[in-house]
Amino acid sequence: MSSTPEVEFRSGFACFVGRPNAGKSTLTNALVGQKIVITSSKPQTTRHAVRGIVHRPDAQLILVDTPGLHKPRTLLGERLNDVVKTTWAEVDVIAVCLPASDKIGPGDRFLVGEAAKVAKTPKVAVATKSDLVTPDRMVEHLAEIAALGESVGIEWASVVPVSAVDGFQVDIVADELVKLLPSGVPLYPDGDVTDEPEEILVGELIREAALEGVRDELPHSIAVTIDEMGLREGRPEDKPLLDIYANIYLERDSQKGIVIGHKGARLREVGANARRQIEALLGTPVYLDLHVKIAKNWQTDAKHLRKLGF
Repeated sequence: MSSTPEVEFRSGFACFVGRPNAGKSTLTNALVGQKIVITSSKPQTTRHAVRGIVHRPDAQLILVDTPGLHKPRTLLGERLNDVVKTTWAEVDVIAVCLPASDKIGPGDRFLVGEAAKVAKTPKVAVATKSDLVTPDRMVEHLAEIAALGESVGIEWASVVPVSAVDGFQVDIVADELVKLLPSGVPLYPDGDVTDEPEEILVGELIREAALEGVRDELPHSIAVTIDEMGLREGRPEDKPLLDIYANIYLERDSQKGIVIGHKGARLREVGANARRQIEALLGTPVYLDLHVKIAKNWQTDAKHLRKLGF
């Protein structure tokens, strides 16, 4: 009597790399099936190596979403690049995101050249944002990806066009990454979607809300700290309320007005948007208390960077 061969369970780490705004965070959220990484049209949004966990019957795929690698101009920039390179050395597979909506440029070449130095780790090329281009442009883009790999001595394990926005081939990306993982037991409990502490996720959601719709000079200058977070005492069990006290740090007094807005209108809007996202993530009603503070030139000051968690 023939028995069906048992499928070997695989588990391991994959990391998405790509220049800023290449669609890495959106793809991470699409694979995990819920929002765990903030996304924004502003480049340089991701600052932590966030892990998302994809549970499948045959595998557990742990995604590491690193900041975009770039030529650094500040101490913060240098620290973010260190995070990227440390992560590359520790994962089982590197997935390079190359948006189909843009021509491959010097930033991509720099990045793929750096990835090529991690010689033993298999690499998958992911042609993100396929929903934004014609089939002809996609064919051209795939040829450019092949040529780019060849020029630095990378043999792509596979090349996958994907759109995280409409779900096109998201499962194929997962399949290709899983193939390259070692066999092993699950590393995280079933049901966990990330191993980031809740405070960090909450801080990131507040930062995302503060970034929306502000002028281009602000993205790098916003940092968020959570001073206190806990369930309010004395509430009935079926009516919990989570109190969150948070600070939004900026670098200059002139930026304060942008974030606070006329008579505090913009800060109230930031608070309302962040609260909705936090409640959706944690499933608990939230009271959010936000304050705006100045930490002069924090991106270039080692003491400030430590205080803000970098």
